[in-house]
Amino acid sequence: MGISFLLLALFASLSVSVQASTKDSHEIFRDQPVWIGESLFDIERLDDFQEVLIVPVRVAGLVNVAVQRKVANKLADAGGAGGIAVIYPEIGEPYRSVFTQIIDGIEEKAKGRVSNFAVGKDVDVGQLKIALRRQDTKVVIALGRQGMRVARSLESDLGLVIGGVLSASEEEVQSAQVNSLSPDPALLFSRLKSMMPKARRIFTVYDPRQNEWLIRLAKDAARQQGLELVTYQAEDLRGAMRAYQEILAKADVEKDALWLPQDSTTVEDSTVMPMLLQESWGRNLTMFSSSFSHVRRGVLFSLYPDNVDLGRSLAGSALSLMATGGSGFGMMPLREVLMAINLRTARHLGVNTSRLQSFDMAFPEQ
Repeated sequence: MGISFLLLALFASLSVSVQASTKDSHEIFRDQPVWIGESLFDIERLDDFQEVLIVPVRVAGLVNVAVQRKVANKLADAGGAGGIAVIYPEIGEPYRSVFTQIIDGIEEKAKGRVSNFAVGKDVDVGQLKIALRRQDTKVVIALGRQGMRVARSLESDLGLVIGGVLSASEEEVQSAQVNSLSPDPALLFSRLKSMMPKARRIFTVYDPRQNEWLIRLAKDAARQQGLELVTYQAEDLRGAMRAYQEILAKADVEKDALWLPQDSTTVEDSTVMPMLLQESWGRNLTMFSSSFSHVRRGVLFSLYPDNVDLGRSLAGSALSLMATGGSGFGMMPLREVLMAINLRTARHLGVNTSRLQSFDMAFPEQ
């Protein structure tokens, strides 16, 4: 389709050395594709580690970030009113371009009121506070789980917008807007109905410690779209397998579908996924996912982040905080999405892909 993709990555706690090991680079992200030139990098892991290490920004001698694009430390004229600081790790390609696209979106939306800090590996929150005060920062956009932890230790009068995490605790969302990488269930269910007009019931298995907030949204979204959402809770692999066996025994393939949220307990790669892929194929059961990598393996479709659009959304949240002084806290699902589809699975299920809304990536790759 001649499409170039660069998807939002989760950000690892890394050394900034260009000589980072292959294993370190591989574990930066999970379940998101990164498209660089003609190569697609599969990202297998997510949220099992610390994604971003925020470190002091030295006013003299900031790190040199981009070779092809000089992001560096840019502060455009904000009319003396202060502005937005984006803190992200210095990292080599192909992942540097991920941050570049997010920042492009932020800068486009914020119209110049942005300072971008590429940082190294040694955390010094005191120096970071000094650097932010010098820039008259009003709102920080922090990327990744470790970024969230460190940003919460900054000045209490700074607005805080978090991006690049799956979920957060109730305490963590009391003082910040947390933008999750979990696609909005309303968007997933809408795409399902366009592909499976007879759908009436959706099954899902989730760990409430990870996804209780998302299931609340999903129940509302299902009601609004005339669907029944049947949920099973499981806090370990054994419980998840029992739930899936019950679902497979009762599912009506003409009107039922199975949704796989991003959940490390219930959507386990080595045991759960092979079983589900085999059983759903044999029974002609529609299965869709919140994780991009599952589409390559045989799940019908998934939604995944649009980096530039996500950057615009993060900037919009930051500008809103600057204007209101503190509204809009809480968890927000991902709404800036692209769509991936498995055409082989679609044919197997009898889905007429010519009638679909446009999709952005297809497997098997042509």
